[in-house]
Amino acid sequence: MAIFLILAPYGAYTFLMLVTSTTISVFAASAICLATVAVDVARGRSVKILAAGSAIVFAAIGLYLALIDPALGTLGVKLSIDIGILLISLGSMLVRHPFTLQYALESVPAETAAMPGFLRANYIITAAWTAAALLMAAANLVLLYIPGLPLWSSLAVAFAARNSAIYFTKWYPEYRQIKYGTPARALPDAR
Repeated sequence: MAIFLILAPYGAYTFLMLVTSTTISVFAASAICLATVAVDVARGRSVKILAAGSAIVFAAIGLYLALIDPALGTLGVKLSIDIGILLISLGSMLVRHPFTLQYALESVPAETAAMPGFLRANYIITAAWTAAALLMAAANLVLLYIPGLPLWSSLAVAFAARNSAIYFTKWYPEYRQIKYGTPARALPDAR
């Protein structure tokens, strides 16, 4: 269930794009990200790289739309969001703190977090999310430069990439448990 809360800003943005302006959609998504940060702080948990970074990405795109180029197309906005998420995910690994690690440390016992392979498992799961963001950005980029392609092709790639990352996030810790006897949960269970 928690993974759905993590993805809520993106779902809200996608839904709002159907019923309101792009600017309102990205600012609403940013507000939802900030609300998740506030909930984490209120509960004494760490501020998550993904939530804070996403709030910044959505707000920056919203400010760009409001102040510089309100005519930026939907594909340009979607591509910007995908690139922002890609940079957050990749950046978290480059600074040696994969974004899934924060969720994992809050959802497993300390002895599990201290086990060999726990950090590596989080790098692998974060890499899966990085690959998903890269695929979504590539699909939007292709659609931007080959406008004759149907819009559903980009949506299909995004759906498949995101759902594959969700499935992998759930499957990989169970696989490690079976293969190595080492729990390595990254994101909270999606059940």
